[in-house]
Amino acid sequence: MRPVDRFAPGRLILHRNVRHGRIGWVRAARVVLDDDRGLLLWVDRGAPVANEVTEAGLGMRAMPFTEWITSSYRLRTGRWNGPPVLKFLPTGAAHSVWWFRDERGRFQNWYVNLEEPGVRWDDGPVAGVDMVDQDLDVVVRPDLSWAWKDEEEFAERLAHPAHYWVADERAVRAEGERVIRLAEAGRFPFDGTWCDFTPPAEWDVPDRLPPGWDRPPVR
Repeated sequence: MRPVDRFAPGRLILHRNVRHGRIGWVRAARVVLDDDRGLLLWVDRGAPVANEVTEAGLGMRAMPFTEWITSSYRLRTGRWNGPPVLKFLPTGAAHSVWWFRDERGRFQNWYVNLEEPGVRWDDGPVAGVDMVDQDLDVVVRPDLSWAWKDEEEFAERLAHPAHYWVADERAVRAEGERVIRLAEAGRFPFDGTWCDFTPPAEWDVPDRLPPGWDRPPVR
């Protein structure tokens, strides 16, 4: 693995969620920009993805956490079947901000994904950024009102500290509250920036994840 400083705009990389050293999901994304503020990614409709499922093909949300942690797993490849998503990973921050769109491609809302700061990797032909999704999220509407999301899942998993990948509930909530204050004030990135982003026409959607997409996590 080579040292990573910046990813070039337009490069195809992999955004990966890691749970206790296992890959939870993978999404192929194009780099929009990468500067001192952070890394901005574009996940297009139909982009190749992979998700961890049980041998029966069920995802983590399809069962109680007590069943999930005793199951065996595999990674199932597929396609991103929803509208395109823009993702911003601020430098050093314990969250990312996603721009959700409706089926017609119009900006719908921001989604604050609370997560451990991403760790970049670059193997040459394939590169990416690995993070640990902390499950609790915040939805921010265009009028800057907001709501917590997935609080019940967060509480359910915190009850199993030996198996859960979140060690500090207070730190996760504190980060969410910090970002909420930014949203309420309409400060970047909740100031309209990138709400009308359109990707370059030459950005194609690959047929499959590149070789090496399942390389061991760096976290």
